[in-house]
Amino acid sequence: MKKMIFDILTLFPEIFQSPLKHSILGKACEEGLFKVNTINIRDYAEGKHRVTDDYPYGGGKGMIMKPEPIIKGIKTIKAGDPDAWVILMTPQGVSLRHEVVKRLAQLSHLVLICGRYEGVDERVRSFVDEEISIGDFVLTGGELAALVVIDTISRLIPGVLGSEGASEDDSFSQGLLEYPQYTRPGEFEGRRVPEILLSGDHKVIEKWRRREALRRTLQRRPELLTRVNLSDEDRKIIEELKEGKENRGPF
Repeated sequence: MKKMIFDILTLFPEIFQSPLKHSILGKACEEGLFKVNTINIRDYAEGKHRVTDDYPYGGGKGMIMKPEPIIKGIKTIKAGDPDAWVILMTPQGVSLRHEVVKRLAQLSHLVLICGRYEGVDERVRSFVDEEISIGDFVLTGGELAALVVIDTISRLIPGVLGSEGASEDDSFSQGLLEYPQYTRPGEFEGRRVPEILLSGDHKVIEKWRRREALRRTLQRRPELLTRVNLSDEDRKIIEELKEGKENRGPF
C-alpha cells in the first residue's frame, strides 16, 4: 500500500505546523506513515504583490479568492500525480461522515483546498473531485476543516494508532456511538464502575457494551440507527430500551 500524501493548498501554511508536530499525528509523520505538504496558494499568484483575492462581480460584501492561483496549484500537483484526488473544503460540501472517511483512507494522494474570505471563484469547482463540509457552521477558513480531515483519515492508516484495530470500537466506526468507558479508580465521588466490567467474563462484557452503545445512540443520535445494519437481537434491545424509556421518563 502506498504511503498517504496530503497536499494542502492554503494561504496560511503556518496554521498546520503545530498540530502536525505533536501527539499521534506528529509521531506518525516522523515515522513516515503519511506525509503532509503545505503549499502556499500565493506562490502561484502573479504580479508584484501576488494578489489572491478580488471583489465579487455583481457587488456584495467581502472578497473572493481568485481562480488562477488555485487552479495553477491543482494543475501543478496533478502533473506529478494525475490520480491525486482534489477536495474543496466548503460548508456547501457533503458532510464528513465515517463512511466518507473510510473511502478517502483507501486513496493514496489527497489535495485539500482551503478557502478564505467569502469563498472561492465558482470556476475552481470544475477542477475539484469532491466538496466536503465538517458541519453546518462557518469557519474563518478551510484550514481547521482540512486538519479535521487529516486527523480522521490518518487514524485509519495502519500503524498510526499503534495497535491493530484500535479505532474499530470508536464512535461511528460501527455506525453507533461508543459505549461508556471506565478506568481506575473503581469508585470516584460515590460513582462506581459497573460491576459487569469487573467480572472478567468477556462475552457478557461484549453484550453489555453493545447494549450500552445502542442505548447511547438511541438517546443522543437516534437517526443513526436508520443507517446501521441491526441484528434481530439489536432490534429486540432497542424495543426494550424504548419501553424502559416510556416507563422511566427521559433518559
